[in-house]
Amino acid sequence: MFLVSNADTLRQLHQDHLSNYNHQEQQAIELMGLLNKLYNEQDVQVTLFGDTLDTNSVGQILALHQKVALRDQGARAIDIADTLAMVKVLADNKDIQATRVDVGQLIANDSDIQTALQSIDNTKGAINGATDVVLYGFGRIGRILTRLLLSQVSSAKGMQLKAIVVRPAAAGDLAKRASLLERDSIHGSFAGGVIIDNENNGLIINGRFVQVIYAKDPSEIDYTAYGINDALVIDNTGIWKDEAGLGKHLQSTGVKKVLLTAPAGGEIKNVVYGVNNDTVGDDTIVSAASCTTNAITPTLKVLNDEYGIENGHVETIHSFTNDQNLIDNYHKADRRGRSAVLNMVITSTGAAKAVGKALPELSGKLTGNAIRVPTPNVSLAILNLNLKTAPASADALNEFMRKISNSSQWQTQIAYTDSTEAVSTDFVGDTHVGIVDAQATILTDNHAIVYIWYDNEVGYSTQVLRLATQMAGISYTQIPA
Repeated sequence: MFLVSNADTLRQLHQDHLSNYNHQEQQAIELMGLLNKLYNEQDVQVTLFGDTLDTNSVGQILALHQKVALRDQGARAIDIADTLAMVKVLADNKDIQATRVDVGQLIANDSDIQTALQSIDNTKGAINGATDVVLYGFGRIGRILTRLLLSQVSSAKGMQLKAIVVRPAAAGDLAKRASLLERDSIHGSFAGGVIIDNENNGLIINGRFVQVIYAKDPSEIDYTAYGINDALVIDNTGIWKDEAGLGKHLQSTGVKKVLLTAPAGGEIKNVVYGVNNDTVGDDTIVSAASCTTNAITPTLKVLNDEYGIENGHVETIHSFTNDQNLIDNYHKADRRGRSAVLNMVITSTGAAKAVGKALPELSGKLTGNAIRVPTPNVSLAILNLNLKTAPASADALNEFMRKISNSSQWQTQIAYTDSTEAVSTDFVGDTHVGIVDAQATILTDNHAIVYIWYDNEVGYSTQVLRLATQMAGISYTQIPA
């Protein structure tokens, strides 16, 4: 009798959970429609604690709502019904333009959406125009940028990927390029469609035509012949790193600005978005620095602002990259000629020195080294720091970083994990530039050791796009500020 009763209870429990989830799915579907309309008609973007709500995925929207309480144990769960109610208010307000609204922050802080909207000066807001984007180079970063740009809902505004430039190649190259975009051994299959257009020498990616241009030198291209004007060129090749080389892009017809996805030399600014992007101004050539510099600089900034950093050392445990050899062979750089998939390889890194360019108050205070290891993606930076003011304990230091990761200012860049089971593959595809591992934090007096995970491909690419968006003159009013 007990077994039957228990089975009935469990059956009812299952039905209740299913019914509740089905109801949430219907709310997510309604939410997706409103989000698409807001984006296309008013250039309004809605996020949940910095995470973009995928307007094509019910599962992703529900998962993000469930993840909130897990990410911050002190936060209450965000009900999708609350998000839907807030987005309905946004959709009813036709005067709001070019605005990014974080409904998670508003709900968590019990903020009234109507009051928040009244604080906006609508006379300053205008829907952002379109900016032509060219990817010069189609390697790891080029393909990740393509995925990120073309996974978004199609729109006639914002950054428009118009062309990819690669070196002249043999017949069949177009099919190879399409295949490399569709299939990725690390990040999986591309969530979209890729069609080869041989007649026009391009690719149709998620319904958008992208021209493929073959060229040996940037200066020889006339982009206007392809209908491209005032373009922002994102150079992913790493071949040119100074003004003389990168200036070749500006010599071509149809280019307005250049962004390098590698550290630059000379007078070119090395910019870490969120830290020193306010220095860009009208610069026509800018560097997005390196993946490691982007991963560590935001955390170093907040630690320096809170505790002060006397000096320190940064050790990077970095995944192998394409400039290393698969098997032992000649390489112009020391040690990199030894097999990348069989060895840990000690090498140099300019990341610690580069921090000083983005964060002048730390200039000359940090040393750095790197160890390339036999994993294809996700790296780990170890910050070994002497602080001016010591936190009360490692727990206090972790609590500070947890609050930082949940702040509206840093939530899209700095993440935080206190899982005892976290390993590198858990962070594949993570769009945060760095994830603080609380379980590994060590504090002895004023000496702190902080570990930061980062997807050195996706995390860095999101930073590149943030900087590219700024260079393109695309801006949004932030709610909350």
